[in-house]
Amino acid sequence: MPRRALITGIGGQDGSYLAELLLSKGYEVHGVVRRGSPGSLDRIAHIVRDVSIHAADLHDTDSLKRAIRDSRPDEVYNLAGTSFVGTSWLDPVTTADLTATGVIRLLEALASAAPDARFYQASSSEIFGLPSEVPQTERTPVTPRTPYGVAKTYGHLITITYRETYDLFACAGILYNHESPRRGTEFVTRKITHGAAAIKHGLQDELRLGNLDARRDWGYAEDYVEAMWRMLQQDEPEDYVIATGVVHSVRDFVNAAFGRAGLDPTEHVVQDESFMRPADMEDLVGDFSKAREQLGWEPRTSFDELVQLMVDHDLELLESGLAQKQSG
Repeated sequence: MPRRALITGIGGQDGSYLAELLLSKGYEVHGVVRRGSPGSLDRIAHIVRDVSIHAADLHDTDSLKRAIRDSRPDEVYNLAGTSFVGTSWLDPVTTADLTATGVIRLLEALASAAPDARFYQASSSEIFGLPSEVPQTERTPVTPRTPYGVAKTYGHLITITYRETYDLFACAGILYNHESPRRGTEFVTRKITHGAAAIKHGLQDELRLGNLDARRDWGYAEDYVEAMWRMLQQDEPEDYVIATGVVHSVRDFVNAAFGRAGLDPTEHVVQDESFMRPADMEDLVGDFSKAREQLGWEPRTSFDELVQLMVDHDLELLESGLAQKQSG
């Protein structure tokens, strides 16, 4: 009998890659989406017939219990909640309710409906905020600095609390920034690659960005979801930093993306104060030694390869759109 997995946020970047991975491993895959979420399944349109979709909401414990009882999962991956740091400044209350309190609702539902299921919580490097050490490990003290980071810290710590209190098999993956062609264009990486492609195709003249000197540890989402799966295959539940161990600036990303598109960024990129964050992270770079040693995981895709595949996707996407418009 195939193993069953339930993924909250299956329609997101990570959820779609994880669903593909689990299907390739012979899992019966179930996904949770919120009722009335337009376009929530666009990223899994190519596999939607192979997964079972359940309507539930991290605001509603009863709906989560129903989804768990109906799917009877062996593994639950919580990838839902606010994913964009900028949004957390605009609506910190909703961020807290979904990304923090939503985790405890899901854990309560899991403890009641499927206490033997293994649980993965999507944590974030944002829990380190202003880190006390560089690089960060699983033992680095949490010092969040944004509403998103604070909410993720709660989700991270409550996962550990339920693991230790109720003997749940619960792991938190402390994932650093991970990107892909499936990223939303509100994220700076996809904004850059989509902007470069649009300029290349003559659809716009400039790209306005915030802090070009902000630095991040960027990896590839498809690599990172494999780490999630590996965490739930271990004998004992533990938490892991998932990262590349290498930092690049937004300027580095811009230069790589525009170079791939055959453009000079100095002719098109404008730094705009209105895109600056109220607080920005510094020195967030992860040490994934524990994941390498215990999970046998390490990133396979380099920074340059990541940028190239994102730019190539957006060039093709916009070229296809232009061709359709011309033929129509």
